[in-house]
Amino acid sequence: HVQLVESGGGSVQAGGSLRLSCAASRYTSRNGYCMAWFRQAPGKEREGVAVVVSGTYVTFYADSVKGRFTISQDSAGTTLFLQMNSLKPEDTAMYYCAASAGRCPWQRWSVSSAYDYWGQGTQVTVS
Repeated sequence: HVQLVESGGGSVQAGGSLRLSCAASRYTSRNGYCMAWFRQAPGKEREGVAVVVSGTYVTFYADSVKGRFTISQDSAGTTLFLQMNSLKPEDTAMYYCAASAGRCPWQRWSVSSAYDYWGQGTQVTVS
């Protein structure tokens, strides 16, 4: 079965940077599939942070992270990254990697139900 494993989380001071990675095993990425980062802070709903549409240069970001975060994936489309710069305390959350099993409705990229596979999450704490 498909597994997504996140890494790279940690504690950092405000203004600092972190780079998250998500390694997908037994996952085949094809053009039009989506891989995304979501996050969930305590007491809040899970929210979409950024998405990349495989085989294209199309990316989307939540307004709260535009200009600070950059999503990317390797050429095979099975490793996802999130470069996070200028981190703020409000970025503190558990960050999850998600992937679709087919062509994704990228117009609804920030909706959890658009994704079929999820990782266990990696904690990011900004103080």
